[in-house]
Amino acid sequence: MPAALAEVIRNEMVESVHYGHLVLLNAKGEIQLAVGDINLPIFPRSCVKPLQARAMVKAGLNLAPKLLALVTASHSGSETHIEIVRQILNSVGLDESALQCALDKPIGEVERKKWGDAPATRIAMNCSGKHAGMLATCIANKWPIKNYLAMDHPLQKLILNEIESVASEKSMNKTFDGCGAPLFAISTIGLARAIQDLTLADDSASTQIRNAMREYPELVSGVGRLTQRWMSVIPGLLMKEGAEGVQIASLADGRTLAFKISDGGFRPFSVITAAALAHFGVKAPDESISVFGGGAPVGSIRATF
Repeated sequence: MPAALAEVIRNEMVESVHYGHLVLLNAKGEIQLAVGDINLPIFPRSCVKPLQARAMVKAGLNLAPKLLALVTASHSGSETHIEIVRQILNSVGLDESALQCALDKPIGEVERKKWGDAPATRIAMNCSGKHAGMLATCIANKWPIKNYLAMDHPLQKLILNEIESVASEKSMNKTFDGCGAPLFAISTIGLARAIQDLTLADDSASTQIRNAMREYPELVSGVGRLTQRWMSVIPGLLMKEGAEGVQIASLADGRTLAFKISDGGFRPFSVITAAALAHFGVKAPDESISVFGGGAPVGSIRATF
């Protein structure tokens, strides 16, 4: 069963509760803290993009760090993000017409306002970097690209094997993510194990992914977003958010956290992540969230663990 991860306090009374599942692993991979049911299957959503990218690099994807960062990204849809996606595609002789991700407008607030009334496109979709990486991997291996999102495509089989291997469990459900790519359910503890493996593995592919994400956090997410802000100030931090309330973060020594908010909301993300990092002795930037009444603070959101 899910357990309370955060409470919304209004005038010292609990008004709302965010339930979910959370696990903290120490540097040895041992469970330091578990809340809720960490063995329950969840869809990890975009939190596995770094793992998908590692599978691609192992399969022959060869990109400069700046481009590789975009393959791991849920990007904001800035002009820079879109241009780098084009560079990935152009590097293998393709253009954006090859993308099969869903049509969308930029997810970044500033970027969406700037986009205005222009129609949604595939390249503006926040997962377009991952899709460009998938296409480039297919070209490198002479795999077909028309069906690169099929569950039985060689690339997707490779990605599934990568995720199951490092999560140390078999996927409990197979479906498709919002962007159209195959999505594999694993547990919260399995997700934490997988991300810890990425953090500590000394192979070339893992090192490339870590270095790209740490060097270009603004490409992994977007300027001003939580992932970019915290990766820019906490040394060695790897961090990635996923849709429907999933989050991972891992420190350079391997200490790793993963959580899933049952209601799928993002509202308590900063509070829960900061509290989890505090259990590791790491002070996160002050991202406290106030609750307002008539424009004045009358409470806050606080972690419960």
